[in-house]
Amino acid sequence: MLGRFVNELEETAIAVILGLMTLITFVNVVLRYGFNTGLIWGLEAVSILFAWLVLFGISYAVKTTAHLGVDAVINLVPPAVRRGLALIAAAACIFYAALLLKGAWDYWANFANLPQTTGRWFPTGLEEMTRTSYRSWYEVVDIPMPEWLRFIEPWINEGEAYEKLPRFIPYVILPIGAALLLFRFLQAGWQIWTGAKTGLIVSHEAEDAVEDVAHLNRED
Repeated sequence: MLGRFVNELEETAIAVILGLMTLITFVNVVLRYGFNTGLIWGLEAVSILFAWLVLFGISYAVKTTAHLGVDAVINLVPPAVRRGLALIAAAACIFYAALLLKGAWDYWANFANLPQTTGRWFPTGLEEMTRTSYRSWYEVVDIPMPEWLRFIEPWINEGEAYEKLPRFIPYVILPIGAALLLFRFLQAGWQIWTGAKTGLIVSHEAEDAVEDVAHLNRED
């Protein structure tokens, strides 16, 4: 159930983001070349959407085994050893994703008036918040504050009105993306442990490209 929800979340988010990027870019081009104007916030919005696309895509590529990997050495060892190496690789990836999630939360919390975690490597608690810890007043450069989001101002900005979009909104993708990546690595590690998969993430993109070229040459 959770896996299906994450699948739909990633696929829907990627499709929506691609659509929004295309729409904003198209409108900006028409305005610039047709009316000598443009959306001042268009470039920043597309840049933020692209960052969201990348972070959603990282976890989705783990699920679809689309990340590049090198298995030249792994293929030389027996299946039992190969499985052990795959489990070690999965454990290393899980460890990395956990560190990434902690760092992502701590960075985003600065802009969301939320406490950072304590501990150097893994969370050991939450820091005590003071008024000097609040960073929710930081805004993006160009994107105006949408009127339908004004309801958050009394909650997070002490009633002060935002002129531009607060940074904690676009930056929320950092902990979300890291959490999705951790989930995908845990999922892949479990599949290797249970024998549902033999490896973690290996894409033979280069070999496939060479085979495609060879196939075309044979047809000629």
